[in-house]
Amino acid sequence: MNTHKKKQGFTLIEILVVIGIIALLSAIVLVAVNPSRQFKLARDSQRVSNMNTIINSIHQNMAENRGTFMCNGTARAIPTAATLIQSSVTPNDPGDIASCVIPNYVSAFPFDPSISGAHFTNVTDYITGYEIFRDANGRITASSTGELTPTISATR
Repeated sequence: MNTHKKKQGFTLIEILVVIGIIALLSAIVLVAVNPSRQFKLARDSQRVSNMNTIINSIHQNMAENRGTFMCNGTARAIPTAATLIQSSVTPNDPGDIASCVIPNYVSAFPFDPSISGAHFTNVTDYITGYEIFRDANGRITASSTGELTPTISATR
């Protein structure tokens, strides 16, 4: 009679293969679910949405006023150089446009979700963190610095 004892357990190779497969799968899951990248992507998407809101409100103002950007009954020029959109004590400051579009075209001015100090309290107290300018062809561009994309802009 030939009796063989059955081996119990796993070999070292089998255990190492299983550990390798688990490590590979966990790395794939971490890359796919990378939370910090997802948050950065969400904030960049919010910036694009905010810039579209700003440009749309300006275009609605201009459409209602036959192509002229009006602010409290006075024609205003959109700046030709990148200008930060924020409140100012200087009359007709090119970056102070909230009173031109609020509340008729947008209820509150959007601001950058990550810039320290960016806020909107009312039309006399706000800092958006976004820049706006009009190019030589008359197109209006709002721009910002993104977290995943170096420059985010919307043009119309």
